Amino acid sequence: MQPIFDDQRLNPLLDKVRGGERLSEDDGLLLYRTPDLLAVGYMANLVRERMHGDVTFFNVNRHINPTDVCVASCRLCAFGKKAKDPKAYTMSLDQIWTRAAEGWTESITEFHIVGGLHPELTLDWYCEMLRGLKERFPQVHLKAFTMVEVGYFARRHKISTREVLRKLIDAGVDSMPGGGAEIFSERVRRIICDHKIDGGEWLDVARLAHQMGLKSNCTMLYGHIETEEDRVDHLVKLRALQNETHGFVTYIPLAFHPDNTPLQHISGTTGFRDIREIAVARLMLDNIPHIKAYWVMMTPSVAQIAQRFGANDIDGTIVEERIYHDAGATTSQSMRRDQIARLIREAGREPVERDTAYRPVQRTENAFTVLV
Repeated sequence: MQPIFDDQRLNPLLDKVRGGERLSEDDGLLLYRTPDLLAVGYMANLVRERMHGDVTFFNVNRHINPTDVCVASCRLCAFGKKAKDPKAYTMSLDQIWTRAAEGWTESITEFHIVGGLHPELTLDWYCEMLRGLKERFPQVHLKAFTMVEVGYFARRHKISTREVLRKLIDAGVDSMPGGGAEIFSERVRRIICDHKIDGGEWLDVARLAHQMGLKSNCTMLYGHIETEEDRVDHLVKLRALQNETHGFVTYIPLAFHPDNTPLQHISGTTGFRDIREIAVARLMLDNIPHIKAYWVMMTPSVAQIAQRFGANDIDGTIVEERIYHDAGATTSQSMRRDQIARLIREAGREPVERDTAYRPVQRTENAFTVLV
């Protein structure tokens, strides 16, 4: 059946999508600029269902943010604080290990660990943290440290990125999250995050991590001062690196939350914009297996809609999330497994609990088995 699009310019893109042909940068710009959002969603859903059918994945995870002290002064961030700020915090190792153990009956399969660029905490301290987690929770996957954090460790300790990654792997890191990519445009980064590694360095760290055997996620922060061209360029660069390394597992578009940041005069994103980002990503990132609708960022309701616009993942139980809530997110900081499964079913999809590698998880009471 041939759909009738309001925007006839999209018909050649539909032919490409049906034929499994890669979309160009110009195609990506059209996807962002067309008023026919339903047509974009229709095409994204074709790809999504071709790759994953009716399945929507989720996992039982716990976010751990060891510190919000950060030497950077990114204008997009409401999380990072200076060391002398009375509201700043840094957990001790015992506090981190205790926090990880809270609610253990949920049978967590993943710890997601990111934090600020602390001026005093050493790489050895972080490695001790990882070893302690592995000793206490040997079955839990440690997804830890963004490319930005790895780059910071290398500069601070005056060692190579490879040596940093080797130490982290030896201490227990199993994979890496995808944060800190923000937007790769040099023009934009000079304004919003000039204290971080640049876009090329982010890609270089990801490339090396993949070459050393680590899988990672990848992200893009949208809804601030970037242009449509910047967003397409970002997606194309991620796609190109994936061609080379095949190391990205999941892409997560992250909406900018302006509250409590120096850019709070910017309006927040809308649900329409959020689901367009999901759809464009699914169409442009043909070689990245999974697209996540991060319910904490876009609200559970929009994350449900996104399951019909290209997303096949809704994230996890989380338990506590600081970064987006410091920037004004009003969603709950956790959801139970049954709540997430119900959300997915209400969206007309079949919930499948997964581990970090997207292997299905089968549960019996508080224990779990990974179905290889």
